[in-house]
Amino acid sequence: MKIAVFGQSFQKSNEESLHILLNCLKDKNITVHIERQFFNTAKNLFNNLLDSNNHNTFDILDSSFDLLISIGGDGTILRAITFVKDLNIPIIGINTGRLGFLATIQNEDIPSAIRAILDKKYKISERNLLTISTNPDYDDFKILDFALNEIAVSRKNTTSMITVETRLNGEYLTSYWSDGLIISTPTGSTGYSLSCGGPVITPDTNSFVITPIAPHNLSARPLVITDSTEIQLKVSGREDNFLVSLDSRIATLSNDTIVTIKKAPFKIKMVELLDESFLDTLRKKLLWGEDKRN
Repeated sequence: MKIAVFGQSFQKSNEESLHILLNCLKDKNITVHIERQFFNTAKNLFNNLLDSNNHNTFDILDSSFDLLISIGGDGTILRAITFVKDLNIPIIGINTGRLGFLATIQNEDIPSAIRAILDKKYKISERNLLTISTNPDYDDFKILDFALNEIAVSRKNTTSMITVETRLNGEYLTSYWSDGLIISTPTGSTGYSLSCGGPVITPDTNSFVITPIAPHNLSARPLVITDSTEIQLKVSGREDNFLVSLDSRIATLSNDTIVTIKKAPFKIKMVELLDESFLDTLRKKLLWGEDKRN
């Protein structure tokens, strides 16, 4: 078995997770490859933690990998998918962050999670992604043109609202006067969209959500659409440019740009252990059931 380990940064909170993980993988006939930058940072900070003679590193992934283990929070998993791309490598996340809807494994659960994976006692949750294209084309989107959580347009260098003219499958929907607009997947429905009043959607739902950011149109509400819809956006405002973000990756576009968003042609595979579910995670993370009447 060939496993990739990825983290965005190596902090004190990651040290224990990495120690436990590497000890669990030791002597299991598993080849471990650690992302090079994460490895170098960890090695420099904790010289006794890693031995370069015993561990391989990677800069890019290929289809020979069986699993990617992310150490961090949900943002680390969003970064990890830029390595996985369309390779169909399953991902599981060890949570050293805060909320953690995607990264759900706590340190004390690492040994049992690894045992379950090695025994193939898990299920795969396939997650739809969004992809973006622009007219005119931008180099920023030539390679990493996809997002797992959301694609959002928002104002730049101004406190004034922008207007986002929105079309669905070529038909005019409305023009949102707002700070921006979020197009979210079901996976991203518990993220930025939720904080702007969007609904929570289960990951297996074939839909997207359009959520305005601080709309001036008081009647503007989040809209759930089928994920076969092609969404076209055109931004206007007092500034000449606006921002577009794909998860945590941000680019600046000019106001004459037409942005087209639709479902990506591939999916991301998330590993779910048999004793966990999205509904269970939802209850825990949103503190549903804390009311003593439940």
